[in-house]
Amino acid sequence: MTIGIVSTGVYLPDRTMTAEDIATLSHIPVEVVKTKMGITQKPIPGPNDHTVAMGIRAAEKALQKGAVDPKTIDLVIYIGEEHKEYPLWTAAIKIQEEIGAYHAWGFDVALRCGTTIMAIKVARSLMESDATINTVLLAGGYRNSDFIDYTNERTRFMFNLGAGGAAMILKKDHPENIILEADIMTDGSFSEDVMVPVGGTIEPLTVEHLQKGLYRLDVLDPEGMKARLEQKSMQNFLQVIRNALLKSGYSENDIDYLAILHMKKSAHDFVLHELGLTSEQSIYLSDYGHIGQMDQIISLELAQESGKLKDGDLAVLVSAGIGYAWGAVAVKWGKGY
Repeated sequence: MTIGIVSTGVYLPDRTMTAEDIATLSHIPVEVVKTKMGITQKPIPGPNDHTVAMGIRAAEKALQKGAVDPKTIDLVIYIGEEHKEYPLWTAAIKIQEEIGAYHAWGFDVALRCGTTIMAIKVARSLMESDATINTVLLAGGYRNSDFIDYTNERTRFMFNLGAGGAAMILKKDHPENIILEADIMTDGSFSEDVMVPVGGTIEPLTVEHLQKGLYRLDVLDPEGMKARLEQKSMQNFLQVIRNALLKSGYSENDIDYLAILHMKKSAHDFVLHELGLTSEQSIYLSDYGHIGQMDQIISLELAQESGKLKDGDLAVLVSAGIGYAWGAVAVKWGKGY
């Protein structure tokens, strides 16, 4: 049995925040924002760019592009963030209703910025094990830029967070863009390093929290986290890529395109160098920033538009998310695999 990508869809808000805007708010030199942090601009949400709404717009694009009748979708998996229109709300069921996937069922999954890779792995496993699931829609939105305080240096590595939605349609026995194997790693030693410290059951939200701006993302142990990440992060990036390739019967020498999340430029270049790839074999998302788990789908669409993905190419989608989680999945791109 093969499972292929029928189509993808991306929605990006019209509003943007430029490197100059970030420099002004953070008091970081604009050249540092552009060259070290690797941000030229990033989309930020407008008044109607709510998280699930952006996922629905992306899903509608994917349906149209793939000429897929929504009534043929068997399962909707929400891959967006838990910061959405309402708390304690199942987004997949809203997407199911809005796109007219009346014969589907749905659920939400979350692994922060690693969600899309994890959802692809989950969807593939479900399709292989359940004869009634033939077509799956992954869709979601992201606007965690709402949680950034540009005066908080501890969260500087998240100043790239943007907003947008993305979707992907997977189909059983589809002869194109075949999903191969995935690999995922999680490390619990980072589990309480990055969080919104208030608004949960330990510290319920109060007026004082709102007045002090404590509802934003923060890093509770910045020095400890940096030291631990330096030991593990890049190596784990490489390991999940190599494991996904090995499971799929390939090696890093076979990679034609790497769909990688946005991160600081030196880290992006390090990963390419270690894999023996050139800058032409990936796209650095400096005009988009980091739109969480949407980055890999955005990168795939940009690669198709620029001609970087061709029939027969081997693509690897790779992610990392706070928690911490690393994930990669190999895809044999194009027709005739």
